[in-house]
Amino acid sequence: MGSGEFGIDTETVTRVADEVKAAKEAGFELCLVIGGGNIFRGVAGAAGGMDRAQADYMGMLATVMNALAMQNALEQIGVHTRVQSAIEMDQVCEPVIRRRALRHLEKGRVVIFAAGVGSPYFTTDSGAALRAAEMQCDALLKGTSVDGVYNSDPKTNADAVRYDQVSYDTVLSDNLKVMDASAIALCRDNDIPIVVFSIREQGNLAKVLSGAGTATVVGKVN
Repeated sequence: MGSGEFGIDTETVTRVADEVKAAKEAGFELCLVIGGGNIFRGVAGAAGGMDRAQADYMGMLATVMNALAMQNALEQIGVHTRVQSAIEMDQVCEPVIRRRALRHLEKGRVVIFAAGVGSPYFTTDSGAALRAAEMQCDALLKGTSVDGVYNSDPKTNADAVRYDQVSYDTVLSDNLKVMDASAIALCRDNDIPIVVFSIREQGNLAKVLSGAGTATVVGKVN
């Protein structure tokens, strides 16, 4: 949503698409999982008195809108994509079919997964962890507005301490708010490292993928 309070900011979408293109050109295979909070948040809807399951389904539909916006931005700059949705809507995108998604990657396409896991009470974080496991990804990268994981919110606490590396169990026990607990546990159980970095820094996605840049790695720490 960029600097707006809600909705889709075209300039921001284009900038993120450029980040994805740079990563593709660096030789990486990418799947994207996009949230929908800029349009509708299920938890916020439930807090406002809506039925939680109904609100979550609305949030999932919001992620499909964002996925289509990202697909459009990527296609306009020459990056071939496919959108797969956990809620079937054949007129606008494919259903989530793992083998088909793997084939898209083999053909050099970016696969955008929408609608989370397709069920209420799970966040987009859980959707990202599930797709990372299904697609046998080497890592799950979470692009945020800060440059890693801190022991408290760096936006409100100037003394917040940043981690270079942190274990799954520490994230869970200290409630570090990296992702929701089910997503962290799924990554831990499947040994998928989580790399938290700032998506707002120009060129940072390709840097982090190549092992440079600033990020926090959540994984098994000896």
